[in-house]
Amino acid sequence: MYILANGRLITRDSALPYLEDGGVAIDGERIAAVGSTAQLRQQYPEAELVDARGGVIMPGLINAHTHIYSALARGLAIDGNSPTSFLEVLEGTWWAIDRRLTLAGTRASADALYMDCIKQGVTTIFDHHASFGEIPGSLFQIAESARRFGVRSCLCYEVSDRDGAEKADQAVQENRDFLDWCEKHPGSMLAAMFGGHALFTISDATFEKMADANGGRTGFHIHVSEGMNDVYDSLRTYGRRPVQRLQDHGILGPRTILGHCIHVNTAEMELIRETGTMCVNNPESNMGNAVGCSPVLQLMERGITVGLGTDAYTNDMLESLKAALAIQRHNTCLPNVGWCEVTDMIFKNNPLMAEKSFGVPLGRLAPGAAADVIVMDYKPFTPFSGENIDGHMLFGMTGRQCQTTICNGRILMRDRELVGVDEEAENARILEESKKLWGELNHRAY
Repeated sequence: MYILANGRLITRDSALPYLEDGGVAIDGERIAAVGSTAQLRQQYPEAELVDARGGVIMPGLINAHTHIYSALARGLAIDGNSPTSFLEVLEGTWWAIDRRLTLAGTRASADALYMDCIKQGVTTIFDHHASFGEIPGSLFQIAESARRFGVRSCLCYEVSDRDGAEKADQAVQENRDFLDWCEKHPGSMLAAMFGGHALFTISDATFEKMADANGGRTGFHIHVSEGMNDVYDSLRTYGRRPVQRLQDHGILGPRTILGHCIHVNTAEMELIRETGTMCVNNPESNMGNAVGCSPVLQLMERGITVGLGTDAYTNDMLESLKAALAIQRHNTCLPNVGWCEVTDMIFKNNPLMAEKSFGVPLGRLAPGAAADVIVMDYKPFTPFSGENIDGHMLFGMTGRQCQTTICNGRILMRDRELVGVDEEAENARILEESKKLWGELNHRAY
Protein backbone atom coordinates (compact mmCIF):
# COMPACT_ATOMS: atom_id res chain seq x y z
CA MET A 1 0.00 0.00 0.00
CA TYR A 2 1.06 3.59 -0.65
CA ILE A 3 -0.43 7.07 -0.46
CA LEU A 4 -0.34 9.56 -3.33
CA ALA A 5 -1.03 12.89 -1.65
CA ASN A 6 -0.02 16.48 -0.99
CA GLY A 7 -1.76 17.90 -4.07
CA ARG A 8 -4.93 19.53 -5.32
CA LEU A 9 -7.27 16.55 -5.66
CA ILE A 10 -9.81 16.29 -8.50
CA THR A 11 -11.83 13.10 -8.10
CA ARG A 12 -14.63 13.33 -10.72
CA ASP A 13 -16.72 11.72 -7.97
CA SER A 14 -19.81 13.62 -6.84
CA ALA A 15 -19.41 12.42 -3.25
CA LEU A 16 -16.16 14.38 -2.85
CA PRO A 17 -15.33 16.29 -6.05
CA TYR A 18 -12.39 18.42 -4.85
CA LEU A 19 -9.93 18.83 -1.99
CA GLU A 20 -7.38 21.61 -1.79
CA ASP A 21 -4.85 19.30 -0.12
CA GLY A 22 -5.74 15.66 -0.64
CA GLY A 23 -4.81 12.35 -2.10
CA VAL A 24 -5.62 8.67 -2.48
CA ALA A 25 -4.50 5.53 -0.69
CA ILE A 26 -3.77 2.71 -3.13
CA ASP A 27 -3.89 -0.93 -2.12
CA GLY A 28 -3.03 -3.30 -4.94
CA GLU A 29 -5.06 -2.52 -8.07
CA ARG A 30 -7.74 -0.40 -6.37
CA ILE A 31 -8.16 2.84 -4.47
CA ALA A 32 -8.64 2.10 -0.78
CA ALA A 33 -9.47 5.60 0.43
CA VAL A 34 -9.74 9.21 -0.64
CA GLY A 35 -9.27 12.17 1.68
CA SER A 36 -7.08 14.97 2.89
CA THR A 37 -3.36 14.39 3.11
CA ALA A 38 -3.49 14.59 6.91
CA GLN A 39 -6.36 12.09 7.12
CA LEU A 40 -4.67 9.54 4.87
CA ARG A 41 -1.34 9.73 6.67
CA GLN A 42 -3.08 9.28 9.99
CA GLN A 43 -5.19 6.40 8.66
CA TYR A 44 -2.26 4.60 7.01
CA PRO A 45 0.86 5.57 9.01
CA GLU A 46 2.96 2.71 7.59
CA ALA A 47 2.16 3.42 3.94
CA GLU A 48 4.79 4.88 1.63
CA LEU A 49 4.11 8.49 0.65
CA VAL A 50 4.33 9.36 -3.03
CA ASP A 51 4.55 13.13 -2.86
CA ALA A 52 2.54 15.07 -5.46
CA ARG A 53 4.44 18.19 -4.38
CA GLY A 54 1.46 20.47 -4.80
CA GLY A 55 0.52 19.22 -8.25
CA VAL A 56 -2.97 18.36 -9.43
CA ILE A 57 -3.99 14.76 -8.65
CA MET A 58 -6.68 13.48 -11.00
CA PRO A 59 -7.96 10.31 -12.72
CA GLY A 60 -5.89 8.87 -15.55
CA LEU A 61 -7.07 9.94 -18.98
CA ILE A 62 -8.80 7.65 -21.48
CA ASN A 63 -8.37 7.75 -25.27
CA ALA A 64 -11.48 6.26 -26.87
CA HIS A 65 -10.04 5.91 -30.40
CA THR A 66 -6.43 5.72 -31.56
CA HIS A 67 -4.20 3.88 -34.05
CA ILE A 68 -0.98 2.28 -32.81
CA TYR A 69 0.05 1.46 -36.37
CA SER A 70 0.59 5.14 -37.17
CA ALA A 71 3.17 5.77 -34.44
CA LEU A 72 6.20 5.47 -36.72
CA ALA A 73 4.85 8.12 -39.10
CA ARG A 74 5.96 11.07 -36.98
CA GLY A 75 8.05 13.34 -39.24
CA LEU A 76 7.56 11.08 -42.28
CA ALA A 77 7.19 12.41 -45.83
CA ILE A 78 6.51 9.87 -48.58
CA ASP A 79 7.99 10.81 -51.95
CA GLY A 80 5.32 11.79 -54.45
CA ASN A 81 2.54 11.74 -51.86
CA SER A 82 0.66 15.04 -51.91
CA PRO A 83 -2.97 14.12 -51.18
CA THR A 84 -5.80 16.39 -52.27
CA SER A 85 -8.64 14.27 -50.85
CA PHE A 86 -9.32 12.02 -47.89
CA LEU A 87 -9.14 8.90 -50.06
CA GLU A 88 -5.72 9.99 -51.28
CA VAL A 89 -4.64 10.46 -47.65
CA LEU A 90 -5.65 6.85 -46.93
CA GLU A 91 -4.10 5.37 -50.06
CA GLY A 92 -0.93 7.45 -50.11
CA THR A 93 -0.10 7.49 -46.41
CA TRP A 94 -1.88 5.14 -44.01
CA TRP A 95 -2.48 2.15 -46.27
CA ALA A 96 1.05 2.50 -47.62
CA ILE A 97 2.37 2.32 -44.05
CA ASP A 98 0.25 -0.55 -42.76
CA ARG A 99 1.00 -2.71 -45.84
CA ARG A 100 4.64 -2.66 -44.79
CA LEU A 101 4.21 -3.24 -41.06
CA THR A 102 5.57 -6.57 -39.84
CA LEU A 103 5.20 -7.88 -36.30
CA ALA A 104 8.47 -6.14 -35.44
CA GLY A 105 7.08 -2.86 -36.79
CA THR A 106 3.85 -3.38 -34.88
CA ARG A 107 5.80 -3.93 -31.68
CA ALA A 108 7.87 -0.79 -32.24
CA SER A 109 4.72 1.22 -32.96
CA ALA A 110 3.01 -0.06 -29.81
CA ASP A 111 6.03 0.59 -27.61
CA ALA A 112 6.38 4.13 -28.94
CA LEU A 113 2.72 4.96 -28.44
CA TYR A 114 2.53 3.45 -24.97
CA MET A 115 5.54 5.42 -23.75
CA ASP A 116 4.05 8.62 -25.14
CA CYS A 117 0.70 7.87 -23.50
CA ILE A 118 2.31 7.34 -20.12
CA LYS A 119 4.16 10.65 -20.43
CA GLN A 120 0.88 12.45 -21.12
CA GLY A 121 -1.23 10.83 -18.43
CA VAL A 122 -3.20 8.45 -20.65
CA THR A 123 -3.79 5.20 -18.78
CA THR A 124 -6.42 3.58 -21.03
CA ILE A 125 -6.69 3.34 -24.82
CA PHE A 126 -9.07 1.89 -27.38
CA ASP A 127 -6.83 0.93 -30.28
CA HIS A 128 -7.89 0.14 -33.85
CA HIS A 129 -5.00 -1.69 -35.49
CA ALA A 130 -3.96 -2.36 -39.09
CA SER A 131 -0.77 -4.08 -40.26
CA PHE A 132 -1.62 -5.73 -43.54
CA GLY A 133 2.06 -6.55 -44.05
CA GLU A 134 1.74 -9.19 -41.29
CA ILE A 135 -1.67 -9.72 -39.74
CA PRO A 136 -1.57 -13.00 -37.73
CA GLY A 137 -0.39 -12.40 -34.17
CA SER A 138 -0.43 -8.59 -34.41
CA LEU A 139 -2.99 -8.03 -31.64
CA PHE A 140 -1.08 -10.42 -29.41
CA GLN A 141 2.11 -8.45 -30.09
CA ILE A 142 0.35 -5.24 -29.04
CA ALA A 143 -1.06 -6.98 -25.97
CA GLU A 144 2.47 -7.98 -24.94
CA SER A 145 3.57 -4.33 -25.18
CA ALA A 146 0.50 -3.27 -23.21
CA ARG A 147 1.41 -5.69 -20.42
CA ARG A 148 5.04 -4.60 -20.42
CA PHE A 149 4.30 -0.89 -20.19
CA GLY A 150 1.18 -1.30 -18.05
CA VAL A 151 -1.40 0.67 -20.06
CA ARG A 152 -5.02 -0.56 -20.02
CA SER A 153 -5.93 -1.48 -23.62
CA CYS A 154 -8.98 -2.51 -25.61
CA LEU A 155 -7.75 -3.90 -28.93
CA CYS A 156 -9.25 -4.83 -32.28
CA TYR A 157 -8.08 -5.44 -35.85
CA GLU A 158 -9.24 -3.40 -38.82
CA VAL A 159 -11.12 -5.76 -41.15
CA SER A 160 -11.13 -4.53 -44.75
CA ASP A 161 -11.48 -5.92 -48.27
CA ARG A 162 -9.07 -3.35 -49.66
CA ASP A 163 -6.20 -5.86 -50.02
CA GLY A 164 -8.28 -8.83 -51.11
CA ALA A 165 -10.20 -11.73 -49.62
CA GLU A 166 -7.21 -13.52 -48.05
CA LYS A 167 -6.17 -10.47 -46.02
CA ALA A 168 -9.77 -9.77 -45.03
CA ASP A 169 -10.15 -13.35 -43.78
CA GLN A 170 -6.89 -13.07 -41.83
CA ALA A 171 -8.16 -9.87 -40.22
CA VAL A 172 -11.43 -11.53 -39.22
CA GLN A 173 -9.47 -14.45 -37.76
CA GLU A 174 -7.14 -12.15 -35.82
CA ASN A 175 -10.13 -10.50 -34.16
CA ARG A 176 -11.62 -13.90 -33.40
CA ASP A 177 -8.38 -15.31 -32.00
CA PHE A 178 -7.77 -12.34 -29.69
CA LEU A 179 -11.37 -12.33 -28.53
CA ASP A 180 -11.09 -16.05 -27.76
CA TRP A 181 -7.92 -15.37 -25.74
CA CYS A 182 -9.55 -12.55 -23.75
CA GLU A 183 -12.48 -14.79 -22.88
CA LYS A 184 -10.11 -17.47 -21.61
CA HIS A 185 -7.98 -14.94 -19.68
CA PRO A 186 -10.44 -12.42 -18.19
CA GLY A 187 -9.03 -9.36 -16.49
CA SER A 188 -9.32 -5.61 -16.23
CA MET A 189 -6.24 -4.66 -18.28
CA LEU A 190 -6.88 -6.20 -21.71
CA ALA A 191 -10.15 -6.31 -23.61
CA ALA A 192 -11.26 -7.05 -27.17
CA MET A 193 -13.62 -5.50 -29.66
CA PHE A 194 -14.22 -6.53 -33.28
CA GLY A 195 -12.67 -4.01 -35.66
CA GLY A 196 -13.71 -2.83 -39.08
CA HIS A 197 -12.42 -0.17 -41.44
CA ALA A 198 -14.70 2.28 -43.24
CA LEU A 199 -17.78 0.75 -44.81
CA PHE A 200 -16.68 1.56 -48.36
CA THR A 201 -13.92 -1.05 -47.93
CA ILE A 202 -16.16 -3.78 -46.43
CA SER A 203 -18.53 -5.91 -48.51
CA ASP A 204 -21.76 -7.43 -47.29
CA ALA A 205 -20.13 -10.85 -47.41
CA THR A 206 -17.31 -9.70 -45.16
CA PHE A 207 -19.77 -8.10 -42.74
CA GLU A 208 -21.48 -11.47 -42.48
CA LYS A 209 -18.15 -13.13 -41.68
CA MET A 210 -17.45 -10.51 -39.01
CA ALA A 211 -20.83 -10.95 -37.35
CA ASP A 212 -20.49 -14.74 -37.45
CA ALA A 213 -16.96 -14.72 -35.98
CA ASN A 214 -18.02 -12.34 -33.23
CA GLY A 215 -21.18 -14.24 -32.38
CA GLY A 216 -22.49 -11.39 -30.26
CA ARG A 217 -19.63 -11.71 -27.77
CA THR A 218 -18.38 -8.13 -27.94
CA GLY A 219 -19.06 -4.82 -29.61
CA PHE A 220 -17.69 -3.61 -32.93
CA HIS A 221 -15.23 -0.73 -33.30
CA ILE A 222 -15.63 0.68 -36.78
CA HIS A 223 -15.06 3.85 -38.81
CA VAL A 224 -18.34 5.39 -39.96
CA SER A 225 -18.91 8.28 -42.38
CA GLU A 226 -15.54 9.84 -41.71
CA GLY A 227 -15.44 10.90 -45.35
CA MET A 228 -18.13 11.18 -48.00
CA ASN A 229 -16.67 8.04 -49.62
CA ASP A 230 -18.69 6.04 -47.11
CA VAL A 231 -21.93 7.81 -47.95
CA TYR A 232 -21.51 7.71 -51.73
CA ASP A 233 -20.46 4.06 -51.78
CA SER A 234 -23.27 2.91 -49.49
CA LEU A 235 -25.94 4.72 -51.47
CA ARG A 236 -24.58 3.81 -54.89
CA THR A 237 -23.74 0.16 -54.18
CA TYR A 238 -26.25 -0.87 -51.53
CA GLY A 239 -29.03 1.73 -51.67
CA ARG A 240 -28.60 2.36 -47.93
CA ARG A 241 -26.93 4.99 -45.76
CA PRO A 242 -23.84 3.73 -43.85
CA VAL A 243 -25.54 3.46 -40.44
CA GLN A 244 -28.46 1.65 -42.09
CA ARG A 245 -26.00 -0.89 -43.53
CA LEU A 246 -24.59 -1.47 -40.08
CA GLN A 247 -28.07 -2.05 -38.73
CA ASP A 248 -28.76 -4.53 -41.55
CA HIS A 249 -25.79 -6.63 -40.41
CA GLY A 250 -26.42 -6.44 -36.66
CA ILE A 251 -23.36 -4.26 -36.01
CA LEU A 252 -25.09 -1.57 -33.94
CA GLY A 253 -25.70 -1.95 -30.21
CA PRO A 254 -24.75 -0.68 -26.73
CA ARG A 255 -21.25 -2.20 -26.87
CA THR A 256 -20.38 -0.88 -30.36
CA ILE A 257 -18.26 2.22 -31.02
CA LEU A 258 -18.67 4.22 -34.23
CA GLY A 259 -15.61 6.34 -34.94
CA HIS A 260 -16.02 9.83 -36.41
CA CYS A 261 -19.71 9.92 -37.56
CA ILE A 262 -19.24 13.20 -39.43
CA HIS A 263 -21.63 12.74 -42.35
CA VAL A 264 -24.58 11.14 -40.57
CA ASN A 265 -28.10 12.46 -41.13
CA THR A 266 -30.94 12.73 -38.63
CA ALA A 267 -32.39 9.32 -39.51
CA GLU A 268 -29.01 7.72 -38.84
CA MET A 269 -28.72 9.59 -35.54
CA GLU A 270 -32.05 8.09 -34.52
CA LEU A 271 -30.81 4.59 -35.37
CA ILE A 272 -27.70 5.19 -33.27
CA ARG A 273 -29.85 6.44 -30.38
CA GLU A 274 -32.43 3.66 -30.58
CA THR A 275 -29.76 0.94 -30.52
CA GLY A 276 -27.73 2.54 -27.71
CA THR A 277 -24.66 2.64 -29.95
CA MET A 278 -21.73 4.85 -28.89
CA CYS A 279 -19.75 7.34 -31.01
CA VAL A 280 -16.26 8.83 -30.75
CA ASN A 281 -15.25 12.26 -31.97
CA ASN A 282 -11.66 12.88 -33.17
CA PRO A 283 -11.55 16.63 -33.82
CA GLU A 284 -7.91 17.29 -34.74
CA SER A 285 -7.74 14.37 -37.14
CA ASN A 286 -10.99 15.45 -38.78
CA MET A 287 -9.66 18.96 -39.29
CA GLY A 288 -6.30 17.70 -40.50
CA ASN A 289 -7.92 15.42 -43.07
CA ALA A 290 -10.37 18.17 -44.09
CA VAL A 291 -13.33 15.81 -43.78
CA GLY A 292 -15.64 18.03 -41.75
CA CYS A 293 -17.00 18.52 -38.24
CA SER A 294 -18.93 15.81 -36.44
CA PRO A 295 -22.41 16.91 -35.28
CA VAL A 296 -21.48 16.27 -31.67
CA LEU A 297 -24.00 18.72 -30.23
CA GLN A 298 -26.89 17.13 -32.12
CA LEU A 299 -25.78 13.61 -31.23
CA MET A 300 -25.52 14.42 -27.54
CA GLU A 301 -28.80 16.36 -27.56
CA ARG A 302 -30.41 13.07 -28.59
CA GLY A 303 -28.86 11.29 -25.61
CA ILE A 304 -26.21 9.44 -27.62
CA THR A 305 -23.00 8.63 -25.73
CA VAL A 306 -20.19 10.45 -27.53
CA GLY A 307 -16.61 9.91 -26.39
CA LEU A 308 -13.39 11.69 -27.27
CA GLY A 309 -10.46 10.18 -29.16
CA THR A 310 -7.43 11.39 -31.05
CA ASP A 311 -7.28 9.05 -34.08
CA ALA A 312 -3.53 9.08 -33.18
CA TYR A 313 -3.22 12.66 -34.44
CA THR A 314 -1.86 13.26 -30.93
CA ASN A 315 -1.63 11.26 -27.72
CA ASP A 316 -2.50 14.33 -25.64
CA MET A 317 -6.15 14.06 -24.60
CA LEU A 318 -6.19 17.60 -23.21
CA GLU A 319 -5.04 18.90 -26.58
CA SER A 320 -7.90 16.98 -28.19
CA LEU A 321 -10.30 18.47 -25.62
CA LYS A 322 -9.31 22.02 -26.59
CA ALA A 323 -9.73 21.25 -30.28
CA ALA A 324 -13.15 19.67 -29.69
CA LEU A 325 -14.47 22.84 -28.09
CA ALA A 326 -12.99 25.14 -30.72
CA ILE A 327 -14.32 23.24 -33.76
CA GLN A 328 -17.85 22.93 -32.34
CA ARG A 329 -17.98 26.67 -31.69
CA HIS A 330 -16.45 27.47 -35.07
CA ASN A 331 -18.89 25.16 -36.85
CA THR A 332 -21.97 26.67 -35.18
CA CYS A 333 -20.65 30.26 -35.26
CA LEU A 334 -21.60 30.45 -31.58
CA PRO A 335 -19.01 31.22 -28.89
CA ASN A 336 -21.20 29.95 -26.04
CA VAL A 337 -21.81 26.30 -26.98
CA GLY A 338 -20.03 23.00 -26.45
CA TRP A 339 -18.39 23.49 -23.05
CA CYS A 340 -20.46 20.94 -21.17
CA GLU A 341 -20.58 18.54 -24.10
CA VAL A 342 -16.82 18.32 -24.70
CA THR A 343 -15.94 18.05 -21.02
CA ASP A 344 -18.60 15.34 -20.63
CA MET A 345 -17.06 13.49 -23.59
CA ILE A 346 -13.67 13.11 -21.93
CA PHE A 347 -14.55 13.05 -18.23
CA LYS A 348 -17.90 11.20 -18.19
CA ASN A 349 -18.45 9.35 -21.45
CA ASN A 350 -14.95 7.97 -21.98
CA PRO A 351 -15.02 6.34 -18.51
CA LEU A 352 -18.52 5.00 -19.21
CA MET A 353 -17.32 3.43 -22.45
CA ALA A 354 -14.22 2.00 -20.80
CA GLU A 355 -16.16 0.47 -17.91
CA LYS A 356 -18.24 -1.49 -20.43
CA SER A 357 -15.07 -3.10 -21.79
CA PHE A 358 -12.99 -3.55 -18.65
CA GLY A 359 -15.64 -4.12 -15.99
CA VAL A 360 -14.06 -1.90 -13.34
CA PRO A 361 -14.87 1.67 -12.18
CA LEU A 362 -12.71 4.05 -14.21
CA GLY A 363 -12.34 7.79 -14.64
CA ARG A 364 -12.94 8.71 -11.00
CA LEU A 365 -11.02 8.61 -7.74
CA ALA A 366 -13.19 6.85 -5.19
CA PRO A 367 -12.87 3.85 -2.86
CA GLY A 368 -13.09 0.67 -4.93
CA ALA A 369 -12.29 2.35 -8.24
CA ALA A 370 -9.35 1.24 -10.35
CA ALA A 371 -6.14 2.91 -9.24
CA ASP A 372 -5.55 4.88 -12.44
CA VAL A 373 -4.19 8.20 -11.19
CA ILE A 374 -1.99 10.96 -12.59
CA VAL A 375 -0.30 14.05 -11.19
CA MET A 376 -0.08 17.19 -13.29
CA ASP A 377 2.67 19.72 -12.68
CA TYR A 378 0.31 22.68 -12.77
CA LYS A 379 0.79 25.72 -10.59
CA PRO A 380 -2.20 28.05 -11.15
CA PHE A 381 -1.75 31.81 -11.06
CA THR A 382 -5.52 32.41 -10.94
CA PRO A 383 -8.08 31.08 -8.43
CA PHE A 384 -8.41 27.29 -8.65
CA SER A 385 -11.31 25.39 -7.13
CA GLY A 386 -13.77 22.60 -7.69
CA GLU A 387 -15.97 25.07 -9.57
CA ASN A 388 -13.52 25.97 -12.34
CA ILE A 389 -11.26 22.95 -12.84
CA ASP A 390 -12.50 22.35 -16.39
CA GLY A 391 -11.59 25.89 -17.32
CA HIS A 392 -8.06 25.34 -16.04
CA MET A 393 -7.80 22.13 -18.06
CA LEU A 394 -9.10 23.72 -21.24
CA PHE A 395 -6.95 26.82 -21.07
CA GLY A 396 -4.03 25.95 -18.81
CA MET A 397 -3.10 22.28 -18.91
CA THR A 398 -1.44 20.07 -21.50
CA GLY A 399 -0.59 16.40 -21.36
CA ARG A 400 3.13 17.15 -21.19
CA GLN A 401 2.62 18.57 -17.72
CA CYS A 402 2.05 15.06 -16.40
CA GLN A 403 4.74 14.21 -13.87
CA THR A 404 3.48 10.92 -12.37
CA THR A 405 1.34 8.21 -13.97
CA ILE A 406 -0.22 5.23 -12.17
CA CYS A 407 -2.33 2.54 -13.85
CA ASN A 408 -3.98 -0.34 -12.00
CA GLY A 409 -1.92 0.58 -8.94
CA ARG A 410 1.39 0.27 -10.79
CA ILE A 411 3.57 3.38 -10.94
CA LEU A 412 4.51 3.75 -14.62
CA MET A 413 6.17 7.16 -14.40
CA ARG A 414 7.41 8.99 -11.33
CA ASP A 415 8.62 12.57 -11.45
CA ARG A 416 8.79 12.32 -15.26
CA GLU A 417 10.99 9.21 -15.25
CA LEU A 418 9.53 6.02 -16.73
CA VAL A 419 9.76 3.27 -14.11
CA GLY A 420 11.57 0.08 -15.08
CA VAL A 421 12.10 1.25 -18.66
CA ASP A 422 15.40 2.07 -20.35
CA GLU A 423 13.94 4.80 -22.49
CA GLU A 424 17.13 5.45 -24.44
CA ALA A 425 17.43 1.80 -25.42
CA GLU A 426 13.74 1.61 -26.32
CA ASN A 427 13.99 4.71 -28.49
CA ALA A 428 17.06 3.36 -30.27
CA ARG A 429 15.29 0.09 -31.12
CA ILE A 430 12.15 1.90 -32.28
CA LEU A 431 14.28 4.24 -34.42
CA GLU A 432 15.81 1.29 -36.27
CA GLU A 433 12.36 -0.10 -37.08
CA SER A 434 11.16 3.30 -38.28
CA LYS A 435 14.22 3.60 -40.54
CA LYS A 436 13.35 0.25 -42.11
CA LEU A 437 9.78 1.34 -42.70
CA TRP A 438 10.72 4.73 -44.12
CA GLY A 439 13.33 3.07 -46.34
CA GLU A 440 10.74 0.73 -47.83
CA LEU A 441 8.30 3.58 -48.40
CA ASN A 442 10.82 5.86 -50.11
CA HIS A 443 13.27 3.28 -51.52
CA ARG A 444 16.31 4.82 -49.84
CA ALA A 445 18.32 4.42 -46.67
CA TYR A 446 17.78 6.54 -43.58
